[in-house]
Amino acid sequence: MTTEQSGTTGRRSGAEPGPDGTGGTGAQDRPDETEKAGASPSDEAGGAGGGSVEDDAAGKKAEARDESAADKAGSGDESAPGTAGEEPADPWSAFGPAPEPVLGRARRSVRAVGRFLVHEWTLAALAALALAAAMTWPTLRYPRHTLPQDYWDPSLQAWQMAWSGHILRTDPAMLWHANTFYPENWSFAFSDTLLGYAPAGLIGVGPEHAVLRYNIMFVLAHALAAFGAYVLARQLGAGRIGGAVAGASFAYAPWLLAQAGHLHILSNGGIPLALAMLARGHGWSLRYGYRPRRRHAGWAFAGWLVAAWQLSLGFGIGLPFAYMLAGTGVVAVVLWFVRRRRVKRPFGRRLFLADVFGGLAFAAVGAALAVPYFKVAELHPNAERTLGDIGLYSPPVSGFFTAPAESRVWGGLHEGARAVLPWHPEMTLLPGFVLYALAAGGLFFSVWRVRHRIFLLAGVLVTMALAMGTRFFGGRLTYVPLFDHLPGWSGLRTPGRMMLWTTLLLGLLAAGAVTAFCMRVRELAAERVPPWPGPWLRLATLLPLALVIVEGLNATPQPVVPRQPAAMRTVDGPMLVLPSSQNLDQPVMLWSTDRFQPMVNGGSGFTPRSQARIREATVSFPDYASVDYLRQIGVKNVVVLRDELAGTPWEGMLDRPVDTPGVTREQVGEAVVFRL
Repeated sequence: MTTEQSGTTGRRSGAEPGPDGTGGTGAQDRPDETEKAGASPSDEAGGAGGGSVEDDAAGKKAEARDESAADKAGSGDESAPGTAGEEPADPWSAFGPAPEPVLGRARRSVRAVGRFLVHEWTLAALAALALAAAMTWPTLRYPRHTLPQDYWDPSLQAWQMAWSGHILRTDPAMLWHANTFYPENWSFAFSDTLLGYAPAGLIGVGPEHAVLRYNIMFVLAHALAAFGAYVLARQLGAGRIGGAVAGASFAYAPWLLAQAGHLHILSNGGIPLALAMLARGHGWSLRYGYRPRRRHAGWAFAGWLVAAWQLSLGFGIGLPFAYMLAGTGVVAVVLWFVRRRRVKRPFGRRLFLADVFGGLAFAAVGAALAVPYFKVAELHPNAERTLGDIGLYSPPVSGFFTAPAESRVWGGLHEGARAVLPWHPEMTLLPGFVLYALAAGGLFFSVWRVRHRIFLLAGVLVTMALAMGTRFFGGRLTYVPLFDHLPGWSGLRTPGRMMLWTTLLLGLLAAGAVTAFCMRVRELAAERVPPWPGPWLRLATLLPLALVIVEGLNATPQPVVPRQPAAMRTVDGPMLVLPSSQNLDQPVMLWSTDRFQPMVNGGSGFTPRSQARIREATVSFPDYASVDYLRQIGVKNVVVLRDELAGTPWEGMLDRPVDTPGVTREQVGEAVVFRL
């Protein structure tokens, strides 16, 4: 073995452990030696009660470096001539040392692929995908025919992805003027659009492909949420198991099971992922503080792009995220101004430009997306929310301890508690009793410093108060000022969705506690002979993660999507499908994904007055007055679903005679088509 090779071996054996004690992954998890030399002890400490865990860990790192130095010295002695039991080195090698082997392109490619496959982020992504498929089961059992929770809002969102893909292929300028809610314009902005999923909408045509696409994105949204929260916790300084707890608790909190029919709420993984990228780009972590040598402008810019993509999925959760980023930016500027004399160039030119251009890109995306919504608010004043509407969806304190019916563990046990909630689908906000316990433990035993634990606790309390809407002392000091003064905030109907931020902050508190727990377990294991954790100690470190996952198990129904009537594949628009209502129209939107013909039908967060007038005018269809009204607005065909008429205002309409001139009636499959 040559001297160069032995030195390389010594350097490898001296790799520092990560935050959870395992060796050598994630450069962001251990400070550089030059940074440690200038850091105060408090910057590297953070164990229970103030840092004893970290001090012990630092001692172990020093011992590892000493052992590494000894290995280097030993390897050098082995190569020296005259060592007992070894052949003397060739003296002529000093004149012509053997060249280092040069790897071919194929071998370099294989090694690069191998490193990628065993990288922590690759393994974390694969684990997140596998966990998502298991935790959302049986979503992928019949992905072409069933939808999670119900077939109303999921049908709407399946249509949204299909529409965005279709219109980008055919006529992008008409994106916001969808085929639904005829004759209204800007109808694609009547609800959150999931526009960021438009690339998926480019693949496949028709209702069956739309349902398959929805189910795939449903599973991927859970995987991204778990992966994003894991990456954020790791970047902030948590160990692997602590990061896994943060990821699982964020993606599979029991309260999110009530949102199984709202893909725009479940699609939240871009929030922690963007925050992790921004933190990494700025060389900052919660555990180690600011480390200028770790700055990377590319990561910061990528974080802004991910944040912009998250905003494109919808303002329901994207708007609070945007205001949070804006507030964080203001705080960062203020801190820089205060500390500018002590810290020279805290950002650097490249990072500063990345923030400027990344922030401008984020703002441009937000502004471009906001224009259609402000236009809808102008054209449809009834779409604006009032404080009375907010009050209807504001949960009481008991909601934070009540699980939805879709929770396999707590659903049946909390049936009585749900019965007293006025609107339990949006008021059952339990993030998990295990998460509560772990976060409470993280206030006293954690790798985070005390002041950071206090900040996290303050964030939990503030976001909980916001989630209560007008229930927290009337919301006068919390939700109401935001409702009155922040642009766009009055369009948010359900304050309980602020629980997303509460869950993330609780997960970070829990990650700090679990990381400290794992470090303590390794200390106990080091006292064993040989110094290796036994099976029970290993299982003990995985117990918090297992409990969080078990509490997130679902009992979500998977109803079969109503079959598309044959008439929807042949009848041209503009058309009206009867009967029509908020819930009945959402499957009709899905059925239109074959041809996207213009139609009066549509379901969203509000009912346009024009649609309400059309429904009222057609109750007497097919009399002369209703036919004349439909002709005036341009409707050419009316499709009547015979099996859906019972119990609706249109019941019995097929028994009425057709006396209006120019109207023909035709049976097409199970539907009756009136051509006007």
